[in-house]
Amino acid sequence: MIVSKLTAKAQTTIPRPVRIALGLDPGDELLYEIDGARVVLTKARPGAVADDPFRTFREWGTKADAEAYADL
Repeated sequence: MIVSKLTAKAQTTIPRPVRIALGLDPGDELLYEIDGARVVLTKARPGAVADDPFRTFREWGTKADAEAYADL
């Protein structure tokens, strides 16, 4: 079993064996999937669509909005 500690700022270091197993490099994005009392950690694929909490907001969903906010 591999263990790491959580800091007061809710941060942790991903242990080296886990980084190697997932092929993680600095700057890589991670996906967290909550499954009951467990969390599954995987390396995000480039261009993968993550869960977007704002996807239900339709107020700013026009093409003009997408172009106006594209560089943010």
